[in-house]
Amino acid sequence: MPTPPRIQHALLIRRFGGPEVVEFGELPTPEPRPGDLLLKVEAASLNPVDWKIRSGKYPLVKDDKLPYVLGRDFSATVAHSDVASFPEGTPVHGLLGIERGSFAQYVVARPDELARVPGALDRFAAAAVPLAGLTAWQGLFDHGGLQAGQRVLIHAGAGGVGHLAVQFAKARGAHVIATVSTDDVAFARSLGADEVIDYKTERFENKLRDIDLVYDLIGADTQERSWSVLKRGGTLVSTVQEPSQEKAAAIGARATRYTATSDADQLREIDALIQAGKVRVQVSRKFAYGEAKEALQALEQGHGAGKLVLDMAGVIAAKPDPVYRPGD
Repeated sequence: MPTPPRIQHALLIRRFGGPEVVEFGELPTPEPRPGDLLLKVEAASLNPVDWKIRSGKYPLVKDDKLPYVLGRDFSATVAHSDVASFPEGTPVHGLLGIERGSFAQYVVARPDELARVPGALDRFAAAAVPLAGLTAWQGLFDHGGLQAGQRVLIHAGAGGVGHLAVQFAKARGAHVIATVSTDDVAFARSLGADEVIDYKTERFENKLRDIDLVYDLIGADTQERSWSVLKRGGTLVSTVQEPSQEKAAAIGARATRYTATSDADQLREIDALIQAGKVRVQVSRKFAYGEAKEALQALEQGHGAGKLVLDMAGVIAAKPDPVYRPGD
């Protein structure tokens, strides 16, 4: 592959705040340590954590991390490697640790953060899988303990995490119930959901009882109303809000909030389901790198079904903002 440039383009923040703090900037291209890989990013997924970090509301990213490159997951080509299992030119995807961002031309990753991209995925869909897929997988199975034959209620079942969670749960043999908006009812059914509830016209607590697992991707009032549908001894798992342990104890339930972590073995399991045709990845919209600021705003405002993905192929053509250069 061509020698990476000394300076690379990246989408970054130097301070926390609203959309105005996001900058097209330039930073030194990272240098991998022995055993790590340098990757040329081909596409990067957008996730709610991106605007939470930008706003300063994500506890793991504080002032000492600034300037901070946004983005968590990606698809890429190996640009430099001393790892036999990932030779140069290998297409990969993965989820980076929180100290590194994927909205850049090049990133450094560890082998245990990466999986080879399955042939069924193009670079955009490959970028959409890691964070959403690992979030759904770990929420349902590691934290939720979902088993075949159990009934799972998935809130926001058409979103980036939710649409994968519906399919994972179905592939595991669960009875899947999804809450979605009116526009996404048909989409959720096409994913294999056994029951679909339009939250704009129906209240799920009026229709459901004895749910084994509530998978909460919304929080607030939705989480509060979910206690009444959870069976005694059931489980409530949330990605967004710490559930009440008092309310869980009152019905003998387990309740937890978690954050997804990188896991290459689990990512390969997800990829195998995709390659087998049991799971499909919905990319609802692709943005050019120069549209990254607009993409982040679309993400924060809510975008409907599936995932938003940033095309990193046009990074070089994007003109950096004049407000930041290395050494500033």
